[in-house]
Amino acid sequence: MLKLWREKERFEGRVEDCLTAIITTRGCSWRKCYMCGYWSESRALSDEALKIQIDQIFEKIGDIRILKLFTSGSFLDEREISPELRAYLLDLCRESGVKKLIIESRPEFIEARKLRDFKGIQLEVGIGLETANDFIREQCINKGFSFSDFERSAEILRREGFRVKCYLLLKPPFLSEKEAIKDLVESAEKVKKYADIISINLMNVQKGTLVERLWERGLYRPPWLWSALEVLKSVSAEVICDPVAGGKIRGPHNCGKCDNEIVKAIKLFSLTQDKNLLEFECKCKKNWLKFLELEDHARVPLFR
Repeated sequence: MLKLWREKERFEGRVEDCLTAIITTRGCSWRKCYMCGYWSESRALSDEALKIQIDQIFEKIGDIRILKLFTSGSFLDEREISPELRAYLLDLCRESGVKKLIIESRPEFIEARKLRDFKGIQLEVGIGLETANDFIREQCINKGFSFSDFERSAEILRREGFRVKCYLLLKPPFLSEKEAIKDLVESAEKVKKYADIISINLMNVQKGTLVERLWERGLYRPPWLWSALEVLKSVSAEVICDPVAGGKIRGPHNCGKCDNEIVKAIKLFSLTQDKNLLEFECKCKKNWLKFLELEDHARVPLFR
């Protein structure tokens, strides 16, 4: 049930080891976003069963001092992680010397009373805003909250002394590639005064979703990696990106020849913020440029 791996994370200007864990819980309470299938892996478990997963995390943490803890939902939703379980986890964090804890939550669950439990730990909360445009968020993603909800939750986190990570989504369904690039760059400019870090999620096609049904019918293509590079070069804030399923047909991809090198470069850029790493050339770049032009008129992808 528990998924666990080591990776690298930026921390106070340095690159350090990080332990990333995904706990199986009852999952997201919303479950209506058009692109998300994570809730299908959820499972209602008792606190005792969840404690077993948490114990397994701290058996593996060793001298690592950064912990990313995901639930495929909202860590601060007390239907997923009870107050007692939250306290149990935080006690283990303090005992193990965890310096930084990264979690995720929808804005409606972010409350000052819950955040006070985290005092003494450098907490970073990721919020899946996806776009600063309320119309796109509701009509193309069905996210179920507004930009003002994000503002409120970000202000609460900042007031309590914690960091805000804002997730933005590249290429929601029903937007052309060019529209998606424009929306993400504009969204990043709007959210950077609220967020300590912006994380760009590149759309991938998950099973059992509306996006998958569109993709199967040739009505949707995941973003090009060229689009990801364009966005990362354009955003004037600290920005990170982990291209999930990068180079695969269900994930962000180009022609197949340049994909792996670009994915590696994006991951390295996320640790270094060196935009020189984002400079690439490949013959397929011409196809991407033509795609940007034609998809705006055709409203359906012309290349897979």
